[in-house]
Amino acid sequence: MNLNRNPELLDRLAASYSLGTLHGGARRRFEQLAREYPQVRAAALLWQGRWSAFSEVQVPVQPDAVVWTRIANLVDADKADTRIAQQREAAVPRSSVRALAWWRGLALAGGMAAVAAVSVGLWSHQGLREASQQQLSALQTQLQLAQAALQATPQIRYVAVLADGQADASMLVTFDPRHNQLVLQRVSGFKEAENKSLQLWALPQQGAPRSLGVMGDGRLEQLTAQENDMTAIPALAISLEPKGGVPSSMGPTGPVLFKGALIRRDL
Repeated sequence: MNLNRNPELLDRLAASYSLGTLHGGARRRFEQLAREYPQVRAAALLWQGRWSAFSEVQVPVQPDAVVWTRIANLVDADKADTRIAQQREAAVPRSSVRALAWWRGLALAGGMAAVAAVSVGLWSHQGLREASQQQLSALQTQLQLAQAALQATPQIRYVAVLADGQADASMLVTFDPRHNQLVLQRVSGFKEAENKSLQLWALPQQGAPRSLGVMGDGRLEQLTAQENDMTAIPALAISLEPKGGVPSSMGPTGPVLFKGALIRRDL
């Protein structure tokens, strides 16, 4: 396959590869082509730069100081396990080396499970119940902080890159079902006239387009939507409408400027 002769396919594969939705043999073949052809590498790097714009819509969260201490302890423990394992590998048959490497990869998860097991064991032990109460309280506080941080973090499940007629990306759309929030980010220099508005439309497989909201003139816009508004929607589009947009029942009345596929990230 000569992707250099099919720029549209190359662009789609590079976008899927950078997003992480290209799997299995297709991903390995793309990586092989990227090693052989600079044009393929350039396309992948371009899309990685575009996807990195997600960081601009993430809400920053300051982790608790104890989190960094725990990570440092786990990393030190993992390094110690690695040194011990390397010393043992000299005496272990080659057929067992792969199994040891696999088990070392589980060291971090095992350490975290051990912390949970110790806390439960302390609580159930009658003689150490008083001492464990303080530790259990601290663990519960940390769990509540982690849950609060998780709830505040956007859960980006749907992504769309809307392009113009020349396949140039113009709008990045993400949907966070946890907060029922659509975020639209302009990634091109397009600017509508003062008496016009950009309106976002869902394009279902059957039936008429459905309005998802009207954009303002900012570089980053947020619209409210429900997850059932995004389910089974294969594509989105943006049309140029009179100021303030048009009713959903009318459908797009102006030209459709940008459109693109809506991708569910966990598929």
